[in-house]
Amino acid sequence: MKTVGASKFKEQCLSLLENLPPEGTIITKRGKPVARIIPYPSRPEHLVGALKGRIKIHGDIQSTGEVWDANGQP
Repeated sequence: MKTVGASKFKEQCLSLLENLPPEGTIITKRGKPVARIIPYPSRPEHLVGALKGRIKIHGDIQSTGEVWDANGQP
């Protein structure tokens, strides 16, 4: 987890917030942690359709590729 001093955080607050890592950032004062900033959780609806156009399907996605008989005959 990233650690930053309070004075540096004060100087670069907006930049640090824009580039906030997923695990968050710890703010320290005189080397001791005083706060932790974590990203606000994103809403699941943002994920719907997020990979559209990035995934290609090859073959039949509903098939296992195995041929079988439901009646138990080979």
